[in-house]
Amino acid sequence: MKLVFMGTPDFSVPVLEALLEAGHEVCRVYSQPPRRSGRGKQVRPSPVHARAEALGLQVLTPERFKGSVVDEFATLQADAAIVIAYGQILPQKALDAPEKGCLNLHASLLPRWRGAAPIQRAIMAGDAETGVCVMQMEAGLDTGPVLARQVTPILPDDTALLLHDRLAEISAKLIVDTLLKLDSLPAAPQDETGVTYAAKIDKSEARIDWTRPAVDLSAHIRGLSPSPGAWCEIDGGRVKVLLAETEAGSGAPGTVLDDRLLIACGEGALRLKQVQPAGKAAMATSAYLSGRSVLSGSVVS
Repeated sequence: MKLVFMGTPDFSVPVLEALLEAGHEVCRVYSQPPRRSGRGKQVRPSPVHARAEALGLQVLTPERFKGSVVDEFATLQADAAIVIAYGQILPQKALDAPEKGCLNLHASLLPRWRGAAPIQRAIMAGDAETGVCVMQMEAGLDTGPVLARQVTPILPDDTALLLHDRLAEISAKLIVDTLLKLDSLPAAPQDETGVTYAAKIDKSEARIDWTRPAVDLSAHIRGLSPSPGAWCEIDGGRVKVLLAETEAGSGAPGTVLDDRLLIACGEGALRLKQVQPAGKAAMATSAYLSGRSVLSGSVVS
């Protein structure tokens, strides 16, 4: 097929590569404009932009997908547009331009977790499973009929990063299979009774509330790991908690229960396994405690 590809972050790259490996013609790539990032705040192209150029593909990075950008898009006469985490709203004229429309890959089991942060929200909510849906795009936010889906369990040790990478691999295989069967796939409307929204992660959510049950905090920590990272204050310094395990234990919430950072929660306790002090690299808790002591009975906040 002659395809347009629209995507921006690392999550989208395996799908682009899979489409090319399957023999599809990607006539144009659209991505978000280069942004300042990293410690030096240098202007860098998005992961999709960089990979597409390395593959010899033409890339456009409009600030807004409207006006003359849409007009030019319509002249491409593509069979379909494949959209995955592009980050811009497509007007109806663009949705109607490809012969078979615009197909969006969304990292949730729609209609659950429509919106910006479905991977993080699924883990944080304690969901048992998630997946990827291929949706026929329409004007609403992730509201279109679903053409295909694949389910994967959320494992007890899944972080947002681990699940992100697994869903990216699933997305790549699913879109290739979907395009092979596209003309025969029924478009199933979403059940509006099951709608939930995955709001963008706000930094204010990252501070750990030790009054919550340990099992909930474990999911919260994994859903925010590694970025932005759930955090607390230990001995007056901010420390991200990247991995933690539930254990038996009780005490006032936030109380340190032993010399290896077992912390009392509203119910149960959490053993901190991997942390990242401000300005330093992630490390095992044993390395963090080397040369310092966090005394049993002290309080983290």
